Amino acid sequence: MHTMMNIPFSPPDMSVSEIHEVAQAIESGWITTGPKTKKFEAELARYAGTEKMACLSSATAAMEMVLRFLGIGPGDEVIVPAYTYTATCSVVCHVGARPVMVDCGKDSHEMDYHRLDSKITGKTKAIIPVDFGGVLCDYNAISDVLERNKGKYRPANEVQEKFYRPVVVADSAHGFGAIKDNKQSGQWADFTCFSFHAVKNLTTAEGGAVTWKSLAGMDGQWAYQQFMNLSLHGQTKDAFEKSKGGSWEYDILFPAYKCNMTDIQSSIGLAQLKRYPDMLKRRHQVISEYDKAFKKFDVQVLSHQSETHRSSGHLYVLRVGSISEETRNEIIVRLGERGIAANVHYKPLPMLTAYKNMGFHIEDYPHAYDFYRNEITLPLYSRLSEEQVAYIIEEAGHILGDYC
Repeated sequence: MHTMMNIPFSPPDMSVSEIHEVAQAIESGWITTGPKTKKFEAELARYAGTEKMACLSSATAAMEMVLRFLGIGPGDEVIVPAYTYTATCSVVCHVGARPVMVDCGKDSHEMDYHRLDSKITGKTKAIIPVDFGGVLCDYNAISDVLERNKGKYRPANEVQEKFYRPVVVADSAHGFGAIKDNKQSGQWADFTCFSFHAVKNLTTAEGGAVTWKSLAGMDGQWAYQQFMNLSLHGQTKDAFEKSKGGSWEYDILFPAYKCNMTDIQSSIGLAQLKRYPDMLKRRHQVISEYDKAFKKFDVQVLSHQSETHRSSGHLYVLRVGSISEETRNEIIVRLGERGIAANVHYKPLPMLTAYKNMGFHIEDYPHAYDFYRNEITLPLYSRLSEEQVAYIIEEAGHILGDYC
């Protein structure tokens, strides 16, 4: 046995580049939303191959601002997967709409696209699919279902009228940099929301962004301005504009929200983005070592790469045989005793108090429970050393050998 190591689950990958960028912002005297954030937005859009990107304080804020941009609220329905983190669904509740949950497909983390058909009604205004673990959803399947049901769509305002079917808002919190059929995350859904939280592949400590497909009849700059207004009190000028000599005058267009990104956060992001191709490469190296090592066990893993797709390599998800929830928890404790921090992604929404109180029952989502029951997420990040990877493989292998 190796000497005991202590391997955290997902520490951020920081370097002197991030320190220099942040120091530059601090020395400039401009630390809130300003030139660095505008530069970061432009660089992100260039990377994702989209026209515009609006940076905000989190992916949760980004998703909520999209729903508010679309004017979705009380009386409306938004479809979400039962198998996701609360943020995907809580934003629907924030705007006063009703969440409609869809179970996974059998042995899949993706929503069951066959069930999606029956969930669409005249009240359905949007669907929020999730790019779980950094693997892009089947957006073509989603598109086919929405196309078949487009006759049910009832737009209720000018923005909704720009769409002829429910709007696809991708929760790509895990997906920045993922590719499918030569299209990146950001180019598939009508709107795509990214997370730059501390545990994400590319981090700004806290933060997120939204991008969108160019739509006939929707000016990109106009849409960008709506997100700026929504994220800064509905104010016609941000602090950077107001700081210009003699330019204090502003107006409040509507009582909006406060979820802008700062230049300190954007500085970290700018440095991260330059290093991102190498960070992704390292994640995929670790994935391929894990895949090779765990092949001999009765486990299912996410497909992070094929001829048609390459994930962002965000999570290494391992589903162990046909074990129970209790046994899975036992394995995680045993990994912890060997210094390996493992995790579970996710507890399905209907198992959480907030959603139980809304009348959701896990019995109605058997495939989501089934996926969760035997799921373990192993450490996967760009700072993992070869020695650490070898240790995880050996220790996890010893433990897995006892169960499958």
